[in-house]
Amino acid sequence: MSEQQPNPYSGDNGAPGGPGYGYPQGYPATPGTPGYGYPATPPAPAPGYGYPATPPAPGYQPTVGGAGIPAPVQPPAYGGGSGFALGDITIVGDQIMTPSGPMPLKGAMWNATDLSRTETKIPTHAVVLAIIFFLFCLLGLLFLLMKEKTTTGYVQVTVTSGGRHHSTMIPAADASTYPWVMNQINYARSLSI
Repeated sequence: MSEQQPNPYSGDNGAPGGPGYGYPQGYPATPGTPGYGYPATPPAPAPGYGYPATPPAPGYQPTVGGAGIPAPVQPPAYGGGSGFALGDITIVGDQIMTPSGPMPLKGAMWNATDLSRTETKIPTHAVVLAIIFFLFCLLGLLFLLMKEKTTTGYVQVTVTSGGRHHSTMIPAADASTYPWVMNQINYARSLSI
C-alpha cells in the first residue's frame, strides 16, 4: 500500500496527535471547553425577528408642570367614525381600507346590488309523507303545505372615492342579508358626509 504523506500546509507536518489535517484534537478535559466538536467561543446572539440589536434609547418624555411626572400619552387622533368592515372593505378613522389601496372616507359613494335569489320548494320528505298518509287518510295532503326556502347568490357592494373604485361580494346567507347590508351601507354613507 501507499505510505501516508504529511500535510504540507500544516505547521507540524501532520504529526499524529497534532492539529494537522486528518488528525482530530484530543478531547477536552471538561465538557464545553473549546476543542474537537466545540466552538472556540459561544456565538453572540444575533438580532432576529422581533429582537432589536440594541434597546432603543429613551426618547423625550414631556412632564407635567416640571415636577418630573410624565404627561399622559394621547392616542393618535383619527377623524371620522369608528371602524367597521363590510366584506373586504374596512373603515378606519377617516380612511376606507381596501385591497386596492386606501381611499378617503369624505365624499365616498356607496352602492349595493342584490344578486341573490330565494327559492321556495316542497321538500322530498314532505312529498313522501303526503303519499303515504294519503293512502290511510286524506289528511296526508297537509304535508304538501311544508315549504323550504333556500337563498343563493351574493350582494355586491361598491365604493368609489378619491378617483378609486372597489367592489366586493358578500354571500347571501338568507333573505335578510340584503337589508342588513343596506343598513351597513347607510351607516357608511352617514360617515362619508
